[in-house]
Amino acid sequence: MLESIIVRLILSLLLGALIGAERSFIGKQAGLRTFALVSMGACLFTYLGLSLEPSNPSRVLSNLVVGVSFLGAGIIFVHQERVVGLTTAASLWTTTAIGAAVGMGYVKEAIFVTILTLAILWLLVYVEKLIRRSDDEQRG
Repeated sequence: MLESIIVRLILSLLLGALIGAERSFIGKQAGLRTFALVSMGACLFTYLGLSLEPSNPSRVLSNLVVGVSFLGAGIIFVHQERVVGLTTAASLWTTTAIGAAVGMGYVKEAIFVTILTLAILWLLVYVEKLIRRSDDEQRG
C-alpha cells in the first residue's frame, strides 16, 4: 500500500512538472514548482479522501476544485487593459485534475490529459497567432 501512494505521488509530481516546465519556459509567473506541488497535493488529498471515505470521493474532489480556484484567481490580473494569466490558471486547474486522477488510480487517463494539455499549450499558440494576423490584416 505504501509503495502504491509513493509511486502515485512521484508520477503526479512529474506530470505536473511537465506542464509547469512549459509555463516556466515561456516566462509565466507560475511554473515548474507550483505545478508539481499542485499536482502532487491533489494526488495526496484524493488518495487520503478515498482512504477515509471510499464510497464518496466527490467531496474531496469538489473541494480540490474550490481550493485551486483560489490559486487560479491569484494568477489572473489585468495589465494595460488586457487580462493576463488565464491560460496559466486554466493549466493549473487541469493539473489539479491530473493529480486527482493519479490519486484515484486513473494513471493512463492522467498521462493522456497531460499530453493533451501540452499539445494545447504548444500547438494552439500558433493557431492563435494565425488568427491574430488575419484579424490585423482585415483591420488594416
